[in-house]
Amino acid sequence: MSDDTAPDLRSIPVTAADGRETTLAEYGDGVLLIVNVASKCGLTPQYEQLEELQRTYGERGFTVLGFPCNQFMGQEPGSMEEILDYCATTWGVSFPVLDKVKVNGANAAPLYKALKKAKDEEGKRGPILWNFEKFVLTPSGDVHRFRPTVKPDDPAIVAVIEKSLPA
Repeated sequence: MSDDTAPDLRSIPVTAADGRETTLAEYGDGVLLIVNVASKCGLTPQYEQLEELQRTYGERGFTVLGFPCNQFMGQEPGSMEEILDYCATTWGVSFPVLDKVKVNGANAAPLYKALKKAKDEEGKRGPILWNFEKFVLTPSGDVHRFRPTVKPDDPAIVAVIEKSLPA
């Protein structure tokens, strides 16, 4: 995303799982991997790779942020308590899972309204296509977009993370 179209994404308000208003700045100025997640999706096993990335790079300033979303065939119907329990007990998730969001449409969360301006590897921007669409936000404010079927441990994602973290 170019500076003229991208707001400072770290200052956009988001809601934590406990309902508290915050911003992405709370999660530091390192690399963030922002993902719309769902518990009942064919791509849900990506939680395992997301957690592995968190464990591998977390101490170097990297954080995965999960945003549950129920907009795609109702695949995240649970309450926040149910979602957090599922993530912890089924996948051992240690990264922050924030409050449920809408990612498309008039009521999309402000963060996702901004993220949808980022282009993917093919130069396309626009609506979120499905659960587990990934955005890597670098410390410089660059956004790298990866579509849902690109696995979290894909070499392209790992390269952006490693290039953007301190040695």
